[in-house]
Amino acid sequence: MTNITFLGTGGGRFATIYQTRSTGGIFLDGTRRMHIDPGPGTLLRMKQLGIKPTDLDAVFISHSHPDHYTDAEVLIEAMSRGGLEKRGIVLAAESVIKGDGKFGPAISGYHCSLPEVLKILLPGDEYDLGVRVKATRSFHADFTTIGLQIFEREGMIAYVSDTELREEVIEQNMGARIIILPVTRPLGERIKGHLCTEDAAKIVEAIRPELAIFTHFGLKCIREGPNLQAEWTWKKTGIKTIAAVDSMTISMREEITASRRVGVQKR
Repeated sequence: MTNITFLGTGGGRFATIYQTRSTGGIFLDGTRRMHIDPGPGTLLRMKQLGIKPTDLDAVFISHSHPDHYTDAEVLIEAMSRGGLEKRGIVLAAESVIKGDGKFGPAISGYHCSLPEVLKILLPGDEYDLGVRVKATRSFHADFTTIGLQIFEREGMIAYVSDTELREEVIEQNMGARIIILPVTRPLGERIKGHLCTEDAAKIVEAIRPELAIFTHFGLKCIREGPNLQAEWTWKKTGIKTIAAVDSMTISMREEITASRRVGVQKR
C-alpha cells in the first residue's frame, strides 16, 4: 500500500510568508520513502506527525522557488545521517543543482556531496530508485521546473508542479490513477505560470484519473475556499476531485481512501 501525506497544502508567496497553510510539501511512503518539494515548515510538520526524516530514501525538488526547496538541505543531512553516511537519493530540476542565472542553485555544494545519488532530471528522464519515476515538463517562471510521475504497484501517481496550462501537461500525464495538481489561483483568477481552477478542471476532464487532488493553494484560493474549487471541478468533470488539507493521507490500494493523520506528541 502506498500512502501520500500532505505535510503542507499552501503555496505561492503570501500563503508561504503568512503560513496561512503549511508549506511542507508531500511525503510519499510506498516502495521508497520520498519527500516531494520540502518547503518551509517541512521538518516541523514531520515532527508533529511522527515521521522520521532520517528514514527518508529520496528527496525530489521540482524547482528553485522557496516554497518548494527551503528545508531540503536539512532533509539531505537527515537522510545521510548527519553527513556521516553516503546515503539517499536527490532528484532535482537543473536550476536546483546548477542554477540558471536567475533561480538557484538551491542546494549548497556541501549538501550536494552528501547523498549517494545526486541526479538532475530533465523532462522525459527516468530513474529507477526501486520504483520507476519519470520527470515531466512544466511551464513556469523557473523554466527548468519539472513534475514527477511515480509508477507504484498500485498505479501511476502524477505530481504536477507549478505550471500554466499547456496541452503537453495533459498529454504527458495520461494514464495517471491519481493526479496531484497545484491550484494556486481560484475560479476566474488565472495568472501566468500557474493553474487556476478552470485550468485544473481541463486537465482532470482530459486525463480522467480515478482521483484528482488539489493542493499548493495561494492566499486568494484559500480565501475563496479550496473545497469550493474542488467541488466545482467534480461537478463539471464527473471525476472525483478533492482539496487536500494539511495532514491528509491518501492510501492507494485497490480502493483509494483519505484520512487525517494525528500528530504525535513526544516528551
